[in-house]
Amino acid sequence: MKHLKLGKIQWIALLVVSAMFANLCSHMVLAASETGQTNEQTTTATQSTTTTTQNKTTAKEEYKAFWFSYYDYDEYRAKNKKRNATTFRQYFTKVVENEKSAGMNRVIVQVRPFGDAVYKSKYFPWSKYISGKQGRSPGYDPLKIMVDVAHKNGMKIEAWVNPYRVTTGSTNYKKLAKNNQARKWHAKKSTRRNVLSYGGSLYYNPSKKAVRTLIINGVKEIVRNYKVDGIHMDDYFYPEFTKKNVKTAFDAKEYKKSSYKKKKKSIYIYRRAQVSTLVRDMKKAIKKINPNVTYGISPAGNIDNLTSKYSYYVDIYKWTKSTQYVDYICPQIYWGFKHPTAKFNKVTDRWVKACKSKKVKLYIGIAVYRAGHNTGQNRAERKEWKSDTKVLRKQVEYARKKNVDGFAFFDYQDLHSKASSKAVSQLKKVLK
Repeated sequence: MKHLKLGKIQWIALLVVSAMFANLCSHMVLAASETGQTNEQTTTATQSTTTTTQNKTTAKEEYKAFWFSYYDYDEYRAKNKKRNATTFRQYFTKVVENEKSAGMNRVIVQVRPFGDAVYKSKYFPWSKYISGKQGRSPGYDPLKIMVDVAHKNGMKIEAWVNPYRVTTGSTNYKKLAKNNQARKWHAKKSTRRNVLSYGGSLYYNPSKKAVRTLIINGVKEIVRNYKVDGIHMDDYFYPEFTKKNVKTAFDAKEYKKSSYKKKKKSIYIYRRAQVSTLVRDMKKAIKKINPNVTYGISPAGNIDNLTSKYSYYVDIYKWTKSTQYVDYICPQIYWGFKHPTAKFNKVTDRWVKACKSKKVKLYIGIAVYRAGHNTGQNRAERKEWKSDTKVLRKQVEYARKKNVDGFAFFDYQDLHSKASSKAVSQLKKVLK
């Protein structure tokens, strides 16, 4: 190491700086002695404060949501003979208070389960799950109340929509409200294929631009008219096909007339493009109205099913490697650690890998409804769900080790049911 040669002016400057430093140190020691703290204690206190602040920040940032589904509206209706704004507000206030005390910070409320609405809509009829009959007004606006209650209790709220499902187990259009767009489209030959019948149920046709416009308009009115914190979409995209009918059923007619067919691109690529177009356009529409509203999707948990040639047609890797489609992805990993082929830890690992670019946040959907029940694919998994009171807690703890961004729990009823109570009690210990 070379010795440095200093000039006279440099020596003077050095002496001045040294004197200033010594004076500063003496003031720090005096201040510490006056407060009864040593330098070591001051440093420790500072570190403690920093750690506490970091822990609070982490707790706030972790997404801890629960789904409030149309089953829960049924519960409200069953418990209340008088169904009005007052009784609904009382019921939902209890819902929010219960889950906030359990450690939750966000509620995902289902507002469009079957091409209908649990809010005042210009595009969709009132849902029977809130009023008892599709098309009939409940006499108040449930979503307005839910947003107000959630925010007053310091909880964020997302509006959950199902994009394509119109009915399940029925293809009778006469059972739909007269102002139901699916029924109106079916009545005209020119628009009849906007709605498709498949497997005993009705679906909006993903290949039709008019359908995409309807779905997006429905979300735009929610973002404009209600102070929701997010829009949430679930896993009902395309139904499941077979090897025999995959190229002939459902929207195969639209595919055959498309540029994809002319360019010899497969029907699988075509269908994935239809879903991705809706998802991309949805995010763009939401952000244009309010950039602070998040947009996320909760797909089925098995990536192989999402990317298969026969179902869903979710181009999950495209979504997770881009900022154009969603803000977050929340796969429904509804299996235990003992599942024979889809173990919770293995499936979670795969999703963590799929989201490694960090372009979207990864939340894990957890099946509270299985806890305490004799359910599963084999004896080991059934025993796990039925008897392991720590199964939900273990899933949260495992996913946290993988640095996921949060969780969503299905659903409200099961979070306070007798069957799942022991598992939920253990879950609360790691959520608070």
